[in-house]
Amino acid sequence: MSRRALILVIVPVVVLAASALGVAALWRAPTAAVALGAPHYVEEAVAAGLVHAYSGDFTYFVGGGVAALDCDDDGQQDLYLAGGSRPAALFRNVSPVGGELRFERIASPVTDLGRVTGAYPLDLDGDGHTDLVALRIGQNVLLRGLGDCRFERANEEWDYAGGNSWSTAFSATWDDPDAMPTLAFGNYLTLESVEARTYQCDDNEMLRPRTDRRSYASPAPLTPGWCPLSMLFSDWDRSGRRDLRASNDRHYNRDGIEQLWRMAPGREPSAWTADDGWQPMRLFGMGIASRDLTGDGYPEVFLTNQADNKLQTLADGPDQPHYRDIAIERRVTVHHPYAGGDPLPSTAWHAQFEDVNNDGYVDLFVAKGNVEAQSEYAMKDPSNLLIGQADGTFVEGAVDAGVVSYLRARGAALVDLNLDGLLDLVVVNRRENVGLWRNLGVADGIGDEPTVHWLAVWPVQGGANRDAIGAWVEVRAGARIWRVERTVGGGHVSGHSGPIHVGIGSAREAEVRVIWPDGEVSTWHRVDADGWFVVDRQAGRVRAWAPGEVAP
Repeated sequence: MSRRALILVIVPVVVLAASALGVAALWRAPTAAVALGAPHYVEEAVAAGLVHAYSGDFTYFVGGGVAALDCDDDGQQDLYLAGGSRPAALFRNVSPVGGELRFERIASPVTDLGRVTGAYPLDLDGDGHTDLVALRIGQNVLLRGLGDCRFERANEEWDYAGGNSWSTAFSATWDDPDAMPTLAFGNYLTLESVEARTYQCDDNEMLRPRTDRRSYASPAPLTPGWCPLSMLFSDWDRSGRRDLRASNDRHYNRDGIEQLWRMAPGREPSAWTADDGWQPMRLFGMGIASRDLTGDGYPEVFLTNQADNKLQTLADGPDQPHYRDIAIERRVTVHHPYAGGDPLPSTAWHAQFEDVNNDGYVDLFVAKGNVEAQSEYAMKDPSNLLIGQADGTFVEGAVDAGVVSYLRARGAALVDLNLDGLLDLVVVNRRENVGLWRNLGVADGIGDEPTVHWLAVWPVQGGANRDAIGAWVEVRAGARIWRVERTVGGGHVSGHSGPIHVGIGSAREAEVRVIWPDGEVSTWHRVDADGWFVVDRQAGRVRAWAPGEVAP
């Protein structure tokens, strides 16, 4: 059965249920499980050897990203941190399984690049080693992974000049499963206009592979460019076509709006317009997070902003990109600080949906911090850790979690750094040391018999798109199904690779399947809870992975 056929079967049932019962009832219907509170975190950056700051003047007010990737194939996520005016830094993860976090700095002229604003990990050439796309002011750099956390510059080999822009957004998708991916670079102000103090938004760029499939053609401009701070390729309508969303900072272009580019096969990108159902909206757009929150099979989109943030859901189904905002009803506007006493509006950057307490209800992290010293916005502006509830709303959990910080946060990553099934938190701060919090779990989930469980799923296939970017991973336990799209992009100049983490609440076993990027659907595979599983498309089977083995 194809992806589209699956969604057509699911959607009418969901729509009828939503109409008859209301959205809150739709959320409660699948399970009787109780949502848990925030897990407890402990800050370990300095003790872990993770010492690094993102610095610089005006051109580094935005940016400040982290890439979480497994660069030595041991299954643990290593970290590559942007430095701004300082060199970027690569840290190898040497944490003991389930123990305190530990990192070792790997110094190299290849990765210690200057002027890095952010980075994204992905396997560009399909060789099984994760590569890095380093966004910079000046020339972007493609770093080819060689294993053992070694990299080499690959711009020349892959025929990518790197440009001469101020890059602040990135996303990637595969149009041809046997070729290198299509890359989209979002550029902020032109460097010439910065020097002249006229401040004009630059064009964005898209790279597609040549007919040889192993190198890139000259970049094609994506115009107009309206100073994006986040981009994301996503199959928002489950058609199999992955369109490009750009969230733009209206600070420098009051006429600019949020953009969605239609990526029809064999054609140049074209903008969805109001005539197509796209609703014009202007934001101080900084970050994108995407996840199916309602269970209808289509992703909701969270957009960070100065003051009120947005949570968009399709208003009329997938026939057109007409979205409505549900941030107020889901309690995720988070437009003012919740602690610190500053009454001014917040400034939000990176956002990421994950289940930090494994109760089966997705949570949301939002990094916050003043741009520099904007007097009309809060200076004491702690990041949010919003805990998902059974009725679909969110409540603030940062105080209970112990992650309140008044440093100016930028990029971030929620990833399992010590392979204990709990998602840890890395936050890049402007001019201050990076934050690193280890997740200890919720009080009633600690011990030999946890009350909540999780799965980590790696979809792997043949061809150039080895990590199955564009696939949907589905996990089923009882009456509940969780759906996660495998993407590269979003956030704020920050990304992560590795397995997809799904909390499954009290379930002790589950079933897993993958809807592959070309629409083929795998069979359901039963797996036990609390483990890592590789869904191998070529073998047609699922195999367990354990720490100490070579990662997929």
